[in-house]
Amino acid sequence: MDLSGHLPDIAIAAALAWGSGLRAYAVIFALGLAGATGWLELPQHLRLLQHPLVLGASGLMTAVEFFADKLPWLDSLWDAVHSFIRIPAGAALAAAVFGDSDSAVTLAAAILGGTLSAGVHFAKAGMRAAINTSPEPFSNWTASLAEDAVVPLGLWLAFAHPLAFFAGLILFLVGAALLLRLIWRGLQRLLA
Repeated sequence: MDLSGHLPDIAIAAALAWGSGLRAYAVIFALGLAGATGWLELPQHLRLLQHPLVLGASGLMTAVEFFADKLPWLDSLWDAVHSFIRIPAGAALAAAVFGDSDSAVTLAAAILGGTLSAGVHFAKAGMRAAINTSPEPFSNWTASLAEDAVVPLGLWLAFAHPLAFFAGLILFLVGAALLLRLIWRGLQRLLA
């Protein structure tokens, strides 16, 4: 199968899965709002996100998450609970991009999307748990605001400049792996 013609769809599916690992509600709300206002032409199977009920629910949860994510103790609890929400959301959104395709393609998108969401979610949760041990709130707020900003940027890049999105995704994943490695070393030294 030649993937070059499907690069924009692959970028969109990857962006939805990646963004869901960080901010699932914001991904759903931003995409639905962009489709409802005509900023983006959503793939057929994602047009449900434009429905007023979906926009209302995802908008409310985006606002709740925005504030919950700024409090260190609540942030870690929120991340733990959302391990059961972000990963399936990323899988479902990635699969929905290919809803008109062969069922094997749709299933593969769900598997890869869920894996990407899981990796991003656990990297985020681990980094934020380490940041939350700091007594000052500014590092937590900075990390949270950075996540709030990077998700819409990633979504925009996936739609407008798929190759730039993939370059950014690779940098993000490498950076997350390096940060997790540093955090793990720090924890080992702390326990030793």
